[in-house]
Amino acid sequence: MAQEIRRITEPDVPAVVALVHALADYEESAHECHLTEAQLHRALFTQQPALFGHVAEADGAVAGFTLWFLNFSTWHGTHGIYLEDLFVLPAHRGSGLGKQLLRTLAQECVARGYSRLEWSVLDWNTPAIEFYESVGAVGMDEWTVHRLTGEALHDFGA
Repeated sequence: MAQEIRRITEPDVPAVVALVHALADYEESAHECHLTEAQLHRALFTQQPALFGHVAEADGAVAGFTLWFLNFSTWHGTHGIYLEDLFVLPAHRGSGLGKQLLRTLAQECVARGYSRLEWSVLDWNTPAIEFYESVGAVGMDEWTVHRLTGEALHDFGA
């Protein structure tokens, strides 16, 4: 099987949106996923994008993706990458595409002098946790994610 990891291009947007929805379904949150092609296109292909991504191709078809953005470590004084999503279609899991996608982001960090690559994973997603640990990632169990969204965000920001 021919495999390739490359930056997302405009023609990839429909496939990536479909994969985002597949990821939401896998995470039992399909009802929360409202991403449209227009939204993703706007985020990735503006004059100064704040979102970036890669696709994994298997035999010429998009089989996985990453979407990521820059963060900043005040302690290290350098940027890092925050991996928002990494997803590989079930039929292609175990083929190395997920590892290649993650390695591509690690290489991006090394090449640019970034100090970290980080992401969140659902605590019930044992296969993903085992995969991440197999490449040397360490869970940040002492940190708790907080989120302000929806009505609470609107009320607080008003």
